[in-house]
Amino acid sequence: MSEISAEQVAHLANLARIDLSPEEIESLTSELGQIVEAVAKVQEVAGPDVPATSHPLPLTNVFRSDEVRPSLTVEQALSGAPAREGDRFKVATILDED
Repeated sequence: MSEISAEQVAHLANLARIDLSPEEIESLTSELGQIVEAVAKVQEVAGPDVPATSHPLPLTNVFRSDEVRPSLTVEQALSGAPAREGDRFKVATILDED
């Protein structure tokens, strides 16, 4: 039996401001329960002799090194902006917070 209840899913949805229908809550309760059970199974076999890993295959950094290269000046970058404030783009406020 899962440790996740429908009340917990509804509470988390409320905290995340996600409006879920009763059917969605029921479905997510089942799915999250399966995830918790799968993680518990992995924890059973992952002992102190098993090294932690973030990926099954070894990876190397594929990013290029940072190099200073010529780019646009502030004036060039802001030349097509509909509105600007100093050296920045001015955009409409989307949150009522400071």
